[in-house]
Amino acid sequence: MASPVDPARVLMTGENSFIRLSEDGGKTQSERTSHWRVLWCPAGAGHALFMTGKLTGGKTRIYSDDAGVARWLQETIETLLYPDFADTSIPVTPAVFARQGDPRGTATELVESDSEVIRLTWWSCIDPFVMHVPASPEGRPIGVYSTFFPARQAQIALDERYGTGSVWMEKRGEKQSSSAVLAWSETWVKP
Repeated sequence: MASPVDPARVLMTGENSFIRLSEDGGKTQSERTSHWRVLWCPAGAGHALFMTGKLTGGKTRIYSDDAGVARWLQETIETLLYPDFADTSIPVTPAVFARQGDPRGTATELVESDSEVIRLTWWSCIDPFVMHVPASPEGRPIGVYSTFFPARQAQIALDERYGTGSVWMEKRGEKQSSSAVLAWSETWVKP
């Protein structure tokens, strides 16, 4: 009988929800966010938001309630997912994080710094599925398990300005997904 225990080492467990908006059906992105709720990693626990697009004047911004966790994410995972978010010369803006709602209706992540309020909102979610991308010698050095709640609609607001573009639908393997996903129960592993 096969062991029920994955032999890989756990790197991080938590969430990594994202919104990517486009004005041309996904050929280019007008807005991109990566929102992390880290329950555990070697650097601790905390939240981080990586954000770029028209709302930020094309510059990457990073918000976190634990700069060490944000830097760990940059050096370990974001460097593989989106290298622009892995630039550790970008300052980390202190912020407070909160969630409202859930995928059955509307889910919102609130990020509040001393001078800005950011609202990431997902709604009209389709059926969830578990995504598994294994680590491989010829591919990614780390793997991930995640429960995806793809949204048909999403919005990014920075203070009273709203991101342009819209969500586009896309496949993940054989499952219907989108460019805006609540990615919960996420665990990153290393062989």
